Order: sequence, then C-alpha cells, then structure tokens
Amino acid sequence: MTPTVTAERRRRHTLYFLEWAAAQRPVHLDTDIDMTRIQAHRAAARADGRRYSVVSYLLYAAGRVLDRHPEANAAMAPGWPGPLRRPRTVRFDGVTAKLALDRPVDGERTVLSALVPGLESATLGEIQERVDRYRGERAADLPEFKGVRMLGRLPVPLGRAAFAAALRDPRRRADVFGTVSVSSLGHRTVDGFHSAGGTAVTLCAGRIVDRAVVRDGVVVPAPVMRLGLTFDHRVIDGATAADVLSDLHDTMEAFDDGTDGTDGTDRTDSSDRTDSSDGTGGSDGTGGTAAADGTPGARVPGSGADAGGADRDPRPVGGLERSTR
Repeated sequence: MTPTVTAERRRRHTLYFLEWAAAQRPVHLDTDIDMTRIQAHRAAARADGRRYSVVSYLLYAAGRVLDRHPEANAAMAPGWPGPLRRPRTVRFDGVTAKLALDRPVDGERTVLSALVPGLESATLGEIQERVDRYRGERAADLPEFKGVRMLGRLPVPLGRAAFAAALRDPRRRADVFGTVSVSSLGHRTVDGFHSAGGTAVTLCAGRIVDRAVVRDGVVVPAPVMRLGLTFDHRVIDGATAADVLSDLHDTMEAFDDGTDGTDGTDRTDSSDRTDSSDGTGGSDGTGGTAAADGTPGARVPGSGADAGGADRDPRPVGGLERSTR
C-alpha cells in the first residue's frame, strides 16, 4: 500500500498556532459541576420558545468570574524570554472569549475560532445570539474568518510571519486572540479533556451525564458536567487558577441570570439539555467544539445553592451514571 501525501492548507492556521503556543507552560485542573439549575433554566426557556446552549452558560459565567479575577484575564507580553527583556504580563479591561468551533472547510472538518466580546456584562440572550451566528455548514464563509482563509493561501513562511505579526502588539491581543479560550466536546461521549488555547486560562467542557451525588446525606442522581481549566503557569500560579475554577463552579451551580429581579452577577444559570455543551459544539446541529483551536479569533460584529440542599458534595460516589443527552 502506498501512502498518500497531501499539502495541508485548511489547517495551516492551527499548525501556526501550535508552533506559537509551544512557549506556554500549561497546568491542568478540573472539577465536577452540578448542572441542576442550568438544566432547569434551559427547560423553562425551551417551554417559552427560547433555546440556550450549555456553552452560552459557561461563557456567561466565565465573563463574570474573570471580571472578578483580573489577574487571570491576562496574557504574557511578547518578547520574553529574551536576553534583554524582563517578563511582563498584560491585563485586559474586558473579557473576550475565543470560542473553538468544529466547522467544515472545503468539505473537511476544521477548527475555527470566533471571538465573543463583552462577556463581563453581556446577558445570556446576547451571548446566545453571538453563538448562533456561527451555526450552520457555511459558517467558515463568514467575513470574520477571512484571516483563516488567507493563511491557508499564503506560502508557509509568509503565513507564519502573518500569524506572528497579528499577535505582536499586546494592546491588540484581545481583539485578535481573546482573553480566555473556551472549548466543548460535550456533544460526544467525552467526560472531560484539557487543551491550551493560547490564553492564560482555557476552559474545557465535557458532556453532561446523570451521576450519583450526595445532598444532605442522601445519594441522589444529578446532571453533572466536568469542567477542565488549563492555565499558563507563566501568567498565574496554581492558587489563583484554583480560585478561578472554584468561582466558576459556584457560579454555575447557583446560576441566576437576573430574570428574577437580581442583577445576575451573583452566581450563574440553570437549565436542561439537548446537547452537552454546544455553540462550539452540540447535538443541536451546531457541530462540535474543538479541543484546541488555531487562529486568531473572528470577532462578532458589533460587538446560591439549589433547592435540593445547600450543603452537598457534588462528587460522584460510584459508577452510577446515565447520559442526559
């Protein structure tokens, strides 16, 4: 059998990204999140004719949490390590997600990145509108992905140089690459995973399944999602990363989008599920989210405890689980 060698064009942006991201020093954390409130919120919204992706709740929570932890909404400034450069970090004013998308390009699956800005104040509905823009088989043809298409056409030396040039100015970094990376593989039977998206913090959502949890001393089933957090150890330390992940955990478990008269910044949302985490991916037709993305992102134009008991340990206590897909 003779192997076939083909010139790789559609994934060149990912390969340039991986070369650039090799300087990161990734460390991985994870936690299990009881999604009872988020699933209930989604079910109520669907009954009202509105549809929310699980990834939109994660984006909503990430915006609030990183706004509370500005040291994690940051990046390593270019030029270090270098013989005459001292290490510097850049902190960003707002929270912009770089959302990894699994979309077809020239008939083959490819990782694309879309920017979702203003997450520190965007409503859940506004976030979902931005995510919905990238649904469909023709998403790769949107003007936001013009840079991806260009990188696939340029000769490799010029493509590498163009990619590096786009990230050289730290003041433009958020508008090109976002301030936090978000991926989801929850539309498949993936419990958890880790990737490094080129930002100080990368969030990775797995599927939602019913697992046995303990509430008030009683073992009960609950929809649980594993959330991975990868952090760049050059930018923040483990204690800060653990604070961010714990805040995300609490915010999502006690989701409140403010529709009951609160300001919505307190904790985060609740809902039910047709897809485990989509928008980047999901069984609702959005495709899948990618585990690690490549390009500078495409910017969107314009742009408490649950009633089941406050004291609970959401960790699975056995092998009992059932998919909620």
